[in-house]
Amino acid sequence: METSRVGFCLLLCTIFMVVPVSIGQLTSTETRLLFQVQKLLEYPEVLQGWTKWTNFCYLPHSPPLKIVCANSRVTEITIVGNRSSPANVVPGSGPQGLSGKFSMDSLFTVLTKFSSLRVLSLVSLGLWGPLPPKINRFHSLQALNMTSNFISGRIPKQIASFQNLTSLVLADNLFNGSVPDLTGLPLLKVVNLGGNLLGPQFPSLSQSLVSITLSNNSFRSQIPSGLKKFNQLQRLDISSNRLVGPLPSFLFSLASIQYLNLAQNQLSGALASTTACSNNLSFVDISNNLLIGKLPSCIGSNSRNKTVISSWNCLSTGNSNRQHPYSFCNKEALAVKPVESKEQEEPGINLGLILGIIGGVVAIAGAIALLMFVIIRRSRTTEDANYDERSIVDKMSVRSSPKPPIDSRRVPQTMRSAAIGLPRYRVFSLEEIEDATNNFNPSNFMGEGSQGQLYKGWLVDGSLVVVKCLKLKQKHAPQNLIQHMEVLSKLRHRHLVSVLGHCIVTYQDHPNVASTVFVVFEHISNGSLREHLTDWKKKEILKWPQRMAITIGAARGVQFLQTGISPGIYGNDLKIDNILLDETLTPKISNYNIPLPLKTGSESPLSNRLSSDENAEKEDIYQLGVLLLQVITGKLVTFSNELDGLKLELEKCLAEGPSKLRGVIDPSIRGTFADESMKTTVEFAINCLSKDSTKRPSIEDVLWNLQYSIQVQEGWASSGNLATHM
Repeated sequence: METSRVGFCLLLCTIFMVVPVSIGQLTSTETRLLFQVQKLLEYPEVLQGWTKWTNFCYLPHSPPLKIVCANSRVTEITIVGNRSSPANVVPGSGPQGLSGKFSMDSLFTVLTKFSSLRVLSLVSLGLWGPLPPKINRFHSLQALNMTSNFISGRIPKQIASFQNLTSLVLADNLFNGSVPDLTGLPLLKVVNLGGNLLGPQFPSLSQSLVSITLSNNSFRSQIPSGLKKFNQLQRLDISSNRLVGPLPSFLFSLASIQYLNLAQNQLSGALASTTACSNNLSFVDISNNLLIGKLPSCIGSNSRNKTVISSWNCLSTGNSNRQHPYSFCNKEALAVKPVESKEQEEPGINLGLILGIIGGVVAIAGAIALLMFVIIRRSRTTEDANYDERSIVDKMSVRSSPKPPIDSRRVPQTMRSAAIGLPRYRVFSLEEIEDATNNFNPSNFMGEGSQGQLYKGWLVDGSLVVVKCLKLKQKHAPQNLIQHMEVLSKLRHRHLVSVLGHCIVTYQDHPNVASTVFVVFEHISNGSLREHLTDWKKKEILKWPQRMAITIGAARGVQFLQTGISPGIYGNDLKIDNILLDETLTPKISNYNIPLPLKTGSESPLSNRLSSDENAEKEDIYQLGVLLLQVITGKLVTFSNELDGLKLELEKCLAEGPSKLRGVIDPSIRGTFADESMKTTVEFAINCLSKDSTKRPSIEDVLWNLQYSIQVQEGWASSGNLATHM
């Protein structure tokens, strides 16, 4: 009998160990909510066994699925699917996200109705779109895990209000922009935001954290000194960003630190020899930075209890075959600067000080306005004074001939204003060009453009530039060259890779070359439109509104080249590789025609590259049409037969109706466009590709139609239709 009692007790213990700790029958309301979640997630495999007889509170727990109940309410939902994350999508494998019918807003409308939910984990389910602000309706949430989806946009600032939050894991998504201030979350222990597009500023985090993972993002500031107060921190992974500045030695001596990964950044300088290390530190990776000098003794060598990786810096210790030369780190460090952070306003400013500031502003407002008026007037009269530094040709003191008038009616107001954020145009000396390119070192060679060779260079102030070398095949009168330089100095616009300056070198006795013009351009580091349409991680950012903004920007750049200067510049090689995107996804046309007489026989100023021939103007329109087709379909075209086939397919789908047209649109933008917006753009792109150049629209028509299309899109989105179609 006693044996039976013992066996029964063991059986009860076994049952309690196997059966989930869920109490009571789930309410009918929350049962219905779970079925709605199943539907909104498009019936993932792990949820396909749910039926109306399913008792959710007693489902066996497993890694892919866990539902926990307490007091007849759901307290934890963990669902793990089998869809790829953006980082693991194989090109050509097809879309991995949920269909265009999926709505993140609808999903969170349902999820936030679980009033007792403490743990929410939705992993590898193909979720896409931004997290909605209504996430703040979670009042009891302690852990949020949405790893390996396609969630885009900014991390909602409402997350910073989750006072009970202990774990925030949003890794391997498409989040961008700054991270909300998390310093006010006293219970937060784990933050994992790796594998996104966050940046540029290092985030403000809670000092209670035990684990921080920010790897594979776009942070490019310095490592903040405030981390020295993180006494509970055991794991810090900030690898594969663009962090700059010195490597703080205090990181190695944090009281609890065990794992430290700083690899693949742009950290520079030397570590102090007196750097101390925590006794708990067991792993250090500082490889692929710009560090110099010797490693401190506490991380200078591997031991049985500590792993140290320090390759591909410029260190004088360790294996020299796995280090760069000192000059490499010195040169690269000059090219990077930390992002300037805005100083936060100090709280508690008294009312008297505020009134004093307001009074001062009012008192000097009139003076500032008057001063600005005088400056503007003077800037017009001193515009030519930018040529004080003269090259060999410039020193001949030849006055330029009057410029042909520009029809101001054809130039939009935005084009008449100066390019924002660019330094004053200037004339460089040959010595400055040689210093910038390290005497045209082959390691700085970027390739051959349509008009000359391209070199990467660094100016004295550390800014990264591109230097184009243009060789003039015959001698030209100084007057003619000065006219060309005047046009060159005007090539500064928001949607152009703008010209920062030039240098001219003349050769008196060279048999083949009369002069060389070095043109200095701004450097755009975020890649081309081609890269953003072929890289799956970048491609998911470019939904239809972003693609429309890029094409409109490119069209404005073309309009400036054709009508913003006189005479206009045509034949601008508008290939998808030559549309560069900066960090805000602003498009900039590169490799456009430089107005210089490069060919023999073009003695007349600007006669070679600045033809106003209508065919050259319409060629730019044709190339804009090619660009539009690639942006719409996500398919890159290399040969004319590919383009003709794609054009024919779109024409056929237009005739058959919206559903057919959706079938040839890039799958990654489905659900993000209004049918009318897409239809208008496709029709217009086909017009741009007309074989008869006289039937192609003007650049003004291009802009008008694109702007109309985006107005239709914005009206559709503002009406709440986003992600509800298709």
